[in-house]
Amino acid sequence: MTDKPTKFPPRWLKAMNKVIVWLQRRGVPLPMITLTVLGRKTGTPRSTPVTPFDVAGRRYIVAGHRGLDWVQNARSAGIGVLAQGRRKERVRLVDLPEDQRGAILREFPVKVPRGVSMFLKTGTVAGRSPEAFEAAAPHCAVFRIEPLD
Repeated sequence: MTDKPTKFPPRWLKAMNKVIVWLQRRGVPLPMITLTVLGRKTGTPRSTPVTPFDVAGRRYIVAGHRGLDWVQNARSAGIGVLAQGRRKERVRLVDLPEDQRGAILREFPVKVPRGVSMFLKTGTVAGRSPEAFEAAAPHCAVFRIEPLD
């Protein structure tokens, strides 16, 4: 593992995310849900698919890179809407400091095994083990989800 991920997410990911968001809004059952936050520059709602998972009774979402647009928007807005089909939930997004990310990232390959391949493809993690994910804490954003309603 290098000091930082070697590749940025693949070019096709942005287009694929748009398709996933479109399908979710039409009620197609998918393992991911949609997170919508206001854009930090435009104030326009921006949506991206995410996969929340539970650790010790709390929900989290993880990004394979710190600099992704949705991560920067979530940090700026601090709140968002999680939606699955017609079900919507307003949430606070608490950006965890690096020293707290490792324990949550250790759980990711166990709780969200289908998400592991993207972390491997981009070089964010060196392997599929919980230890490899924990070691990626400096390179990944982790948000705790807290309900607002």
